[in-house]
Amino acid sequence: MAKARASAWDLTALLNAADPKAALAERHLWVIRLMEWLRHAPLESSAGAVGDPRSSPAPALRLKHMLGVLERNDEHLQRAGRMLVLFLREVDSAALLADFGFAPRNGLWAEFGRRVRGHILPTTPATTDLGELFGLLFPPGADAGWLTHLDDETQARLQRVLAPLADDGSDWRTPFLDAIMFLASSVRAAGFSPALRSRMSPELLADQPFRQLARAAEKVSEHAEASHEPGPEADAAHAAMLQDAQYLRALLDLCRRCADSVHEHLEAHGVSVDVVFEADQLKERAHRIDALLTCVLSDAPATELLALVAALAHTAEERRSIRALFSQHYSLLARKVAERSAATGEHYITRDRAEYAHMLRAALGGGSVLGLTTLAKFGIAALGLGAFWGGLGAGLNYAASFLLVQVLHFTVATKQPAMTAPALADKLGDVASHEGVERFVDEVAHLIRSQAAGIFGNVLAVIPVVLAAQWIARAAFGAPLVSTKEADHVLGSLTLLGPTALFAAFTGVLLFASSVIAGWVENWFVWHRLDSAIAWNPRIVARLGAARARRWSAWWRANISGFASNLSLGLLLGLVPAVAAFFSLPLDVRHVTLSTGQLFVAVGAKGLAIVGTAPFWWCVAGIAAIGTLNVGVSFFLAFRVALRSRGIRLADRSRIHRAIRWRMRIAPMSFLLPPRTPAP
Repeated sequence: MAKARASAWDLTALLNAADPKAALAERHLWVIRLMEWLRHAPLESSAGAVGDPRSSPAPALRLKHMLGVLERNDEHLQRAGRMLVLFLREVDSAALLADFGFAPRNGLWAEFGRRVRGHILPTTPATTDLGELFGLLFPPGADAGWLTHLDDETQARLQRVLAPLADDGSDWRTPFLDAIMFLASSVRAAGFSPALRSRMSPELLADQPFRQLARAAEKVSEHAEASHEPGPEADAAHAAMLQDAQYLRALLDLCRRCADSVHEHLEAHGVSVDVVFEADQLKERAHRIDALLTCVLSDAPATELLALVAALAHTAEERRSIRALFSQHYSLLARKVAERSAATGEHYITRDRAEYAHMLRAALGGGSVLGLTTLAKFGIAALGLGAFWGGLGAGLNYAASFLLVQVLHFTVATKQPAMTAPALADKLGDVASHEGVERFVDEVAHLIRSQAAGIFGNVLAVIPVVLAAQWIARAAFGAPLVSTKEADHVLGSLTLLGPTALFAAFTGVLLFASSVIAGWVENWFVWHRLDSAIAWNPRIVARLGAARARRWSAWWRANISGFASNLSLGLLLGLVPAVAAFFSLPLDVRHVTLSTGQLFVAVGAKGLAIVGTAPFWWCVAGIAAIGTLNVGVSFFLAFRVALRSRGIRLADRSRIHRAIRWRMRIAPMSFLLPPRTPAP
């Protein structure tokens, strides 16, 4: 094994294997092995390389060693040089320069499918498409950065070795010029597509940059070809090429600004990841044209060519990543979802006594409704439905209750964290100063106090509702609504000694998921301009009347997020455990208000004597853990998404943590009770 590996890294054996008469696939394999040798051969095989290995990348040292061998051995130079020249002549370089790194069809999911296939299916070297070969030349993990660190002497030596072998009178710029025209046509087509054209700034489109782009690229190519022909007109053609290239770059800059204006439109009118993807593809193609022009116009293009190859190698690494694809193109949608949640979350943060009292009243109303929801849940369970239908019934019960809470302008405490986290993240943009940190700590105190008011109100209201229902039923019918057998089951399921904490954390994930669904639905509503359709559609106006149609439009615009959040949360709480049970996953949900209601339903069934028993207090501890994890997990997830979507980096977390600890030490009650006077 060691001998075979040594042979694989033997440069002499590799150069002896060069056979210009071999089949296409074999010649391509030889070039791939040569690149592999440059990257991974042991450094001791590169003896005699010029340069300090501490300052030069290892592949650069190996390249210097190989150039020394070729300069000293004419036979190796002829064989290896002929192989490289054949490789460059036979492959379609324009395909690499114009197409590599871009989706063949505009669409995020088409690119996703291509990347998945790239991870699963192998590629073949038996092709003349340099774009397909590029992934084999620069495989995952290959360090292409060394290409940009080659010193001028090494570049000159490389040119001296290869230039005589490729000197056949052809213009090396031809594939670059072809690629510029291909890319210009693609940018022009993208600029004319309805999805982008209708969302670009009319002021920027006034000069019609996309209409002129293809013709400007053709003129650059025509004058470049004329400048290569011998004769007195060559200098005039070169000057015309430089002038045309300057105009083309001005058009490209205007096209990129048009693409940026698409993002501005999306910020205001809703986000589509497909449109974001198309706009980004347009900008990247424009940048590629700029890079190709730099190579074509340079008097000493070796450095620019190496930089371009290094950039393409970096692109090869990026376009293999599925995670990078989604993180890049869903960031704008994540930001819009977070922003819409932040706008909603501001309503859940109390800053003075009046707002605190209002929150407490709303929470008491929400707890009263959820008390009835708890009793209805036991009724649905008593029907003995199958797992799915029982889960659907429970989900519809939760959803109807949450929607009723919204319509009555009450609140459910556990829905607040996922909404308030983005609102808190907004305040992190100004924590560089001491005053900014203090304002952020104020917001933390407001937020914790608001959460506490919501939970206290929900819990304090749900307890008397379920106890009163149990005692009324006992007085009227001689038996409580919920039997002692069901009460024993409740005591066994809510205890902290069981999997309560795990289920509570899982419920926090569902609470966060419902906020994401709400933001996505609101974005979809805005993107399709349904509020405008309700207000102005002729049939709707004829049915409702103009004034009522506008009122309905405003009402739906204000409430669509809440409806989506409440409906999705209810169905998630009911259906996810049923679906998990189908796959034999022992998952359940634990919601702090509903769990409190279930515990006191058990108290109503078994009598007040149970309050003095250990099982009851283990359930009380379980409910404390449920509330903490419901709020903590959903807030943490929403806060992380809000930070990432805004690109916020907490450079000095310790300063914020110290400020929060200091506030807890000097004014601990500010996290539970509102200030006596309004904050300035």
